[in-house]
Amino acid sequence: MNKPSKAPERPDGPLARQARWLEQYRFGVKITEQGHVVSVGDGIAWVTGLPTAAIDDVLLFADGSHGLVFDLNEELIGAILLQITDRLTAGTVVQLSPTPLSIPVGDALLGRVIDPLGNPLDGQRLPDSSRWQRLETRSPAIIERDFVQQPLYTGIKVIDTLIPIGRGQRQLLIGDEGLGRSALALDTVINQRGQQINCVYVLIGQKRTTIVDTIALLRDAGAMDYTTVVVAEASALPGLQHLAPFAGCAIAECWMRTGHHTLVVYDDLSTHAKTYRELSLLLRRPPGREAYPGDIFSVHARLLERATCLEASLGGGSMTALPIVETRLGEIAAYIPTNLISITDGQIYLDAELFSGGFRPAIDIGKSVSRIGGRAQHACIKQEAGRMKLDYLQFLELELFTRFGARLEAAMERSIRRGRVLREILKQERLSPVPIEFQLGWMIAFNNGLLDALELTEVASTLQQLEQQCLQSGLTLDDDREQWSSALLGWLKPPQDEHG
Repeated sequence: MNKPSKAPERPDGPLARQARWLEQYRFGVKITEQGHVVSVGDGIAWVTGLPTAAIDDVLLFADGSHGLVFDLNEELIGAILLQITDRLTAGTVVQLSPTPLSIPVGDALLGRVIDPLGNPLDGQRLPDSSRWQRLETRSPAIIERDFVQQPLYTGIKVIDTLIPIGRGQRQLLIGDEGLGRSALALDTVINQRGQQINCVYVLIGQKRTTIVDTIALLRDAGAMDYTTVVVAEASALPGLQHLAPFAGCAIAECWMRTGHHTLVVYDDLSTHAKTYRELSLLLRRPPGREAYPGDIFSVHARLLERATCLEASLGGGSMTALPIVETRLGEIAAYIPTNLISITDGQIYLDAELFSGGFRPAIDIGKSVSRIGGRAQHACIKQEAGRMKLDYLQFLELELFTRFGARLEAAMERSIRRGRVLREILKQERLSPVPIEFQLGWMIAFNNGLLDALELTEVASTLQQLEQQCLQSGLTLDDDREQWSSALLGWLKPPQDEHG
């Protein structure tokens, strides 16, 4: 009985590949470097040997730990630990990894919670991604950048009208702890639903309860469908906390390079600066002002300069950065806040007195500025908001006279009453972003004097009805002012005297 013949081996089969490898193999001397751990502790490992090691090279320890070259001395290498086991001790063998420090990127990360190395923290499997991005890359060159031309709407009335942000801008959120900095960032992320913007939210050194609450809030609002959360909690290694913002930037940068618009939030860079100071002091670097190392400015500049708007030939994508920084007792001139103010394109300052007085969000319009966003504002929004900021600041100065019981003229009293109505309009509850069409509607109504006769207690209910009517009407930003004015005149009757 004849045995069936075997099928011929495919040219790309494993046996064929093994045969080709054997044909090409040549005997020779293979040289590899090998070092040893001298000491380890506090997330730092000192290594001897490895003469060709360079900054940001990945180290592989024999016990399974991983590290990153962070400091080079004449005799020792200072490495920050990224993964550590209980078996890591002095004398452990160390080798250089042939691959640089990278993270998986792409659409497979949407809706996921990961650490700065790309490992899942949400109980699911590893992200199935074919693309990897280096955490440290150069920022786009000047010739690769384009002007910021498109607005990024936050859904917050004060910001979208008076302190606008454009796609590709770096806008700093600054203020004391507990004033709502993270709430502004979360509102902005939630408002990107349906805007074709992928978001990355980076949590640096936060408590686990805060992280869980943030993820639950994003999930309940439906924002996780277009958001990736990068987490380095307070109990994580200092090296992971240092790499967290760079990991989030790499994920957003991949989308930007493929022509997408992205938004990345760094919550917060004050904690990141403290972590970098801790690592630098452990590595015996000379301290500078407030014990921070001298290169802390370049670290944050290297991170934030990667946020930009690319020109059309490179896809026209953009990365908008919202770094958050903490102040102490409103001291805006501290070291890290002033560094970040000089790097970014504007800042949104939250004031403790406004917060205590019930003005939420507690944004100090006088100290807040957007150096680019006005160029990216829609023409009709820019026209209506043009004189509103100046009028509001003048109202704040006039209101000071009323505290001394000064007698005011009728025109000045009308200005103060009008300013108080505007201040009531600008108040907004947390996690309640509003559409931009409604914002145009209330601005036209306010500039036309249709809201001047409202009592302060009636403003909230009137705005709620106005928002519903604006959305039901189908009016857009491209409709002319006359259409808006006639529609608003039908919804909001102008004040009449007693004779009608």
